[in-house]
Amino acid sequence: MKQNFNVMRKSLKISMLLLVIGLTSVQSNAQVDPHFSQYYVYPSWLNPALTGAFDGQYRVSGIYRSQWGNIISPFSTFGVSGEINTDKNLNIGASIMKQQAGDGGYGYTTAYGSVAYTGVKWGANQSQRLVFGMQAGIIQRRFDRNKLTFGDQWNPIFGYNPGTPSAEVLSRTAATAFDIGAGVMYFDAQPGKKANFFAGFSASHLTKPEDKFSATGSEKFPVRITGHAGIRIAISDMFSITPNFLYLSQGTATEKMIGAYGKYKATDEVDIMLGVNYRFEDAVSPFFGFTYKNMMLGASYDINSSDLGKLVNGSNSFEISLSFIGRKSTKTPEVEFVCPRL
Repeated sequence: MKQNFNVMRKSLKISMLLLVIGLTSVQSNAQVDPHFSQYYVYPSWLNPALTGAFDGQYRVSGIYRSQWGNIISPFSTFGVSGEINTDKNLNIGASIMKQQAGDGGYGYTTAYGSVAYTGVKWGANQSQRLVFGMQAGIIQRRFDRNKLTFGDQWNPIFGYNPGTPSAEVLSRTAATAFDIGAGVMYFDAQPGKKANFFAGFSASHLTKPEDKFSATGSEKFPVRITGHAGIRIAISDMFSITPNFLYLSQGTATEKMIGAYGKYKATDEVDIMLGVNYRFEDAVSPFFGFTYKNMMLGASYDINSSDLGKLVNGSNSFEISLSFIGRKSTKTPEVEFVCPRL
């Protein structure tokens, strides 16, 4: 009986969470893609024009997000990306992202290849840059029927019996769709300036892939519009601060985030970063990170401030990211530019 009670209590928590999310979805009337608070670490999600926007020859990045951990098994999202700079005014990259929905057996996976054209440059040392990017890949969603429970597996006397077969018929447990996105990015890469501005715009799901898991099986993924901008302000040779802004729109749902982070040069090999972002009507996200030689490690924690957070006992989210940049042993002034992100 104790086991049945624990299963029932866990199922009630899952039901409550899904109900709240469902009500939120009804209000927004749109599907919102998985997102990261450290969105600048994962360029293929933010803007394909950011492919290769770093000081080096190649970069490998990973990011992991965990949420809803105090309600059910955490919803986890992780992404891995790799980028290469070439001397042909082209940068190329690839990325994989996967979201796993706790104990429900639901998975959301994307895999993209991206390319950015960097040949539009002007100004002193060609430091003013306009970059165009495109990405193409697949979106796959699936769930494991064996991890789901159904109403006809519950007995009013003995509770849940996993050995009772369910009569529920599921016509589809997996769906894959082709997807394309594009973006443009401007940034001022001139070193030594007091202020360097950057801004970008991207559109995802331009092919409007079919949502096979919708009620009719013929609904479309809404196009996601993303705008982002910031300005790096050099306070001194040792310290800079970067206010930044993010705007997302998908269907009738929107997301707005503002924030800033400071970067302090502790030694010739170590930089320390500290900042905070605010996602409107959702969460406050403090951030801490540091760089050591060619490696960057970052961590953030979303403190939920919305009504949804109150209903689910203040469940918060945690993210950690790690990036490694490969550089030539001897750098030239041409590649020592101010990157338009962390």
